[in-house]
Amino acid sequence: MGDIAAALERVLPADRVVTDPEILASYARDQAAWAPYETPAAVVRPRETAEVAAVVACCAERGAPVVPRGAGTGLSGGANAVAGCVVISFEAMDRILRIDPDERLAVVQPGVVNDDLRAACAEHGLWYPPDPASSPWSTIGGNVATNAGGVCCVKYGVTRDYVLALEAVMGRGETVRLGRRTAKGVAGYDLAGLLVGSEGTLGVITEVTVRLRGARAAERTVVGCFGALTDAGRAVAAVTSRGVVPSALELVDRYCLRAVDDWKNMGLADSGDFLLLARCDAPGAAGDEEADAVLACFEEAGAMWSARSTDQAEADALFAARRLAYPALERLGPVLTKDVCVPRMLVPEMLGRIERIGAEEEIRIANIAHAGDGNLHPLMIVPAGDEAARARAQRAFDRIIDAALELGGTVTGEHGVGLLKMRGLAAEAGPAVLALHRAVKDALDPAGIFNPGKVFG
Repeated sequence: MGDIAAALERVLPADRVVTDPEILASYARDQAAWAPYETPAAVVRPRETAEVAAVVACCAERGAPVVPRGAGTGLSGGANAVAGCVVISFEAMDRILRIDPDERLAVVQPGVVNDDLRAACAEHGLWYPPDPASSPWSTIGGNVATNAGGVCCVKYGVTRDYVLALEAVMGRGETVRLGRRTAKGVAGYDLAGLLVGSEGTLGVITEVTVRLRGARAAERTVVGCFGALTDAGRAVAAVTSRGVVPSALELVDRYCLRAVDDWKNMGLADSGDFLLLARCDAPGAAGDEEADAVLACFEEAGAMWSARSTDQAEADALFAARRLAYPALERLGPVLTKDVCVPRMLVPEMLGRIERIGAEEEIRIANIAHAGDGNLHPLMIVPAGDEAARARAQRAFDRIIDAALELGGTVTGEHGVGLLKMRGLAAEAGPAVLALHRAVKDALDPAGIFNPGKVFG
């Protein structure tokens, strides 16, 4: 495999292949600080599908691993380089190919940034709902690879719900089109759906067709301040029990608010120990009724303070703080993050278990969460160089996964398995289901080159 870079240079235009050691190092890993990685043998920055196909065919012939990469914002090590690999970076395949207002769909290359697509759709009175916290930087290809969610997925669903069709390069370099562009269709297996969330282990996605919605109605924002994490959890359960489906229901704790405040000076640190941020976007009077119902749930669960926001700038600032929480905490030291998901009515129990695990392992665990759909993001902050604290954090990480599974949950709600959650997936799926995964991979990736060693090993 030592000649893979030279082989790629023979089949690609001269400026596509990168071998400079310093540049290679910058493509070695995503944002999962604790996941292992290697320096790639080469990085390729293709501009069209035919170039991707040439890369895959060349690598399959030589047995060189292929690791697809979007913006590198992943949090599970899914885009981390492995020994001798070729990283395919889609930064130059960043064109919006088509927006069709009549059919309500868009066709994009994988390097298109999420927020750029949303802005382009808005010019046509349309909306692309999936909105991960990294939406200002993350790409559609990466979102598809991990089946990313986001703030509004409690009501509008995750990336898979919006992918209609894919173009992909498969195991020997053949290009295929999967899925459909019609409003409905049931012909054959759902192979496009299979690639969504496959984390680059089954093929390399080169084009995505996504479903769009009409522009959303104005949102009403409800804010609740709680003195205890479990009280906030009870408020979430109360909203669920009442049958209200907000367009967002987010939890942010004092550690996150303080970190954002120290970084951006937003004046949020005195807002409370635990904040619940809800939004309701039903049109007209129905939206007002939903917001009133959420407010009542907050009050009944013991909120120290709660209100419907009448200041749109203030409401937007609170949601901006939610999105900034992870990078703000990273400034304090290496962060190990989870994204377990549990049944919504068990959010209070899971939050209580996270608190106990943090106390028992003597690890500070900050909490942000897409609380409305049970997707919790405990964040373990460890001082740089403190190996004892790192070991305790790793134990806490494993215990949180085990606790989520005990409650009937899953090891990942949107970040993917990557490298960090392989043990958890094995426990969740069991041997028979893992064997099915391996059989699918063997069928679609006969050379075994796509992102090897990830997800299930």
